[in-house]
Amino acid sequence: MSTDGSRRRDVTVADVAKAAKVSKAQAARALGNYGAVSDDVRERVLAAAEELEYRPNELARSMNTGKSNTIGVVVGDIENPHFGLAMRGITDTAKKSGYHVILINTDEERAAEVDAVRVLLDKRVDGLIVAPASSVETSHLQQVRESGRPLVLLDRAASGVDVETFAVDMGDISYESTAHLIEAGHRRIAFVSTVRTDSPYVAGMTLDSSQISDRLEGIHRAFDDAGFPYPTDLVRLNAGDAASIMRITRGLLEGPDPATAIIASDGLIALSIVEAIQESGLSIPEDVSFLMYDDFAWTRLTTPPLTVIAQPVYDMGIAAASALIRQIEGRKSAGPAPELVATLIHRGSIGAPKDAEALSQAAG
Repeated sequence: MSTDGSRRRDVTVADVAKAAKVSKAQAARALGNYGAVSDDVRERVLAAAEELEYRPNELARSMNTGKSNTIGVVVGDIENPHFGLAMRGITDTAKKSGYHVILINTDEERAAEVDAVRVLLDKRVDGLIVAPASSVETSHLQQVRESGRPLVLLDRAASGVDVETFAVDMGDISYESTAHLIEAGHRRIAFVSTVRTDSPYVAGMTLDSSQISDRLEGIHRAFDDAGFPYPTDLVRLNAGDAASIMRITRGLLEGPDPATAIIASDGLIALSIVEAIQESGLSIPEDVSFLMYDDFAWTRLTTPPLTVIAQPVYDMGIAAASALIRQIEGRKSAGPAPELVATLIHRGSIGAPKDAEALSQAAG
């Protein structure tokens, strides 16, 4: 036990070798579980290591064995429960296979993602799971792929990166949910997302997120099939903090031709939109209908309970981690990748649209 003013020196492989009365090379092989070593030597080394409270140098061990038993994960916003649930699936799967997980959050910044990937590679992780901040600017991910380091993409595709990708088909579920709103009588349907752009939305523009592009494609397709023009003026991107989201929402509900329904692209946005609707003196669904992506517990506790698009996010995390570990261990796929399908859950937040003039007056 260390005393005041002193610090216990880290126990080294040489210390363990001396205590076990073996060579340093034998101790290193026994501790690293590689190379040839007798059962007697292994038992003596492990007993000495336990008595001395030896802690291995993971970097040194990975250099010796070529493996760190560590997975690196890069996501855009860990505050978003969507990624929190995916991480639970990843860590549960990794733990069962004897792997540790290092997580880095990027705040959806590509530069931060590039740096995160570099840091994790420097730490000699065995493989990477990345939810790309950009589905377009992907050169750093292409370099990982070309290096031979196992790489799996989560939640979003990346252009030019030919790796296993685990994401929900957003186009079809977006079509289904939009068609449901159209059938309820809505024509002024707004869509709010955090995805960043330098200019206002126009149909067909290239967006950084494949998920958001697919959702908007589904919305457009539903309007086309119904024979109505889609109101692109109601697409609001660059929704950042709560204050900006509430400001965006108030803008959508005011004016001569306000939105009669709002789709929120994630749970964090949804909270601020619902708050803004309430602060405007409006009710869901009497004054404005509401639909959101992801099914979290709180969506069932609101009045009314919210209609949601539930995604198998936990299963997505499991699938991504399982695929990466299989690649790391050099095993072939046992079959087709699991199908990740979103579901529209009907609750109480969608109704017939209110007269636009009355809605605008109420919001004002």
